[in-house]
Amino acid sequence: MRLELYRYSSQKESTLGVMFLVDPKTLKKEFLCYTLEDEFRKNKIYGKTRIPAKQYYVELRKEGGYNEKYKKRFSEIHEGMLHITNVPNFNWILIHCGNTDDNTDGCILVGDSSEQNVTKDGFIGSSTNCYKRIYPKILSIIKKQKNLIIKIINFEDKLI
Repeated sequence: MRLELYRYSSQKESTLGVMFLVDPKTLKKEFLCYTLEDEFRKNKIYGKTRIPAKQYYVELRKEGGYNEKYKKRFSEIHEGMLHITNVPNFNWILIHCGNTDDNTDGCILVGDSSEQNVTKDGFIGSSTNCYKRIYPKILSIIKKQKNLIIKIINFEDKLI
């Protein structure tokens, strides 16, 4: 199994996407959630730039401030932060809760609903409920496979 994130709208303040769980044998895709990230920038600005589209590994990060916070907040399910590793020029990129680009410093936020980011700032809703729904599924895959890949695709760049 792997995660695929399709970015579909990059605007001035945020990037919206959808995340799927993909079975590489059958290519069957299961919708997981909507996502929100910082916007694209040619030159990275700390805390205001999304990570490049590429393949990365997702591992559990069992230290740090977010881990301690989520241990308390999600004590019934939490076993470590979903950490996207080996991102060039970025550190501590996580998949976590949040609603707007103010809630991320380059991380990927997850939610059960999404509002457009063309005429206003992007927003994803029901983030906590979404996280509680998808985290156990992703955790289970990490435990089984050891190596979980997330493939990030800038769908917005594709011409139809």
